[in-house]
Amino acid sequence: MVQVAVIAGSKSDEKIFNKATAVLEEQNIPYELKIISAHRNPEELDAYVNSTDAKVFICVAGLSAALPGVVASKTKKPVIGVPVSAKLGGLDALLSIVQMPPGVPVASVGIDNGKNAALLAIRILNLA
Repeated sequence: MVQVAVIAGSKSDEKIFNKATAVLEEQNIPYELKIISAHRNPEELDAYVNSTDAKVFICVAGLSAALPGVVASKTKKPVIGVPVSAKLGGLDALLSIVQMPPGVPVASVGIDNGKNAALLAIRILNLA
């Protein structure tokens, strides 16, 4: 049974999502990794979010970083955003993730900090 869904908006985010998956593997946390763009593949993203049995989402995204917010708008499960330093040192992505409207909560870790996203996901899982 998958515990954590790691979703990246682009294969180019591999260096960052590998930090998260390495921690999950080290801690024997079942996860699955998907590369689905919120902009280019919205139907695929919607179908995945609504079909996975994962308990926590880690969303890795740069630039406009819409992915974590879109996922959070489609589920009541915890969503952790990982901003990627694609442009503007990642500040654009960070601000996109933390400035969600009321009712669409997204937790955020530091820029490029996939490791902390995985550690936070594990803490969330340990609450159950």
